[in-house]
Amino acid sequence: MVQEKKKDPPPVENIISDETGQFDLRFVLWRHFCAENNIPVETLPSQLDGKQKEKWDELKADRLRGPRQK
Repeated sequence: MVQEKKKDPPPVENIISDETGQFDLRFVLWRHFCAENNIPVETLPSQLDGKQKEKWDELKADRLRGPRQK
């Protein structure tokens, strides 16, 4: 029996476009997350504690990757 390989989604490019700049979805989402969780916007994601990091990862997965594939 031949198993089909699961296709991974293409990686998200880590490039900030000149056209969108501060309105890039990643920055808008980060500012929203920080405001909702009383975190200074200057904080880096790597500086979040365990529970905050979980919430950030869930929000990113939900909002930045689009609808989940079945």
